[in-house]
Amino acid sequence: MRDLGFEIVSIGAGVCVAKIPYREELIGDPLTGVLHGGVVTSLLDSAGGAAVLSALQTPMPIATLDLRIDYLRPSPPGQPMLARVECYKATKHVAFTRGIAYDASESDPIASMSATYMLHTQTSRTEGEGTSEGTSE
Repeated sequence: MRDLGFEIVSIGAGVCVAKIPYREELIGDPLTGVLHGGVVTSLLDSAGGAAVLSALQTPMPIATLDLRIDYLRPSPPGQPMLARVECYKATKHVAFTRGIAYDASESDPIASMSATYMLHTQTSRTEGEGTSEGTSE
């Protein structure tokens, strides 16, 4: 996210507004100057994770479980892209979010998203875990 220029504009109470500046290396279509769809996805997913963490108010490892993005229109060349994502429900193991990516106005979104995030994910593997090493066959 650092390489993309991801920046949090505001965060709190389960809502995150984040921004990625327009840069030539992020263009997906050189003929139109539209940002790459992966940039939109990264912005929404990362803002979603931040919204979840702000809703939980407790640092913990999380992972994207499911992410759906509907692309509604191309991003205009030269404009930064913002995302507003809210965590509207958190259970013991899963958090639910919805949000939009936009440029000038939230009322004219570039994309909409809904995502779920798994809570309390493991941060690292122990030796032999997840491989055939250390298992009896």
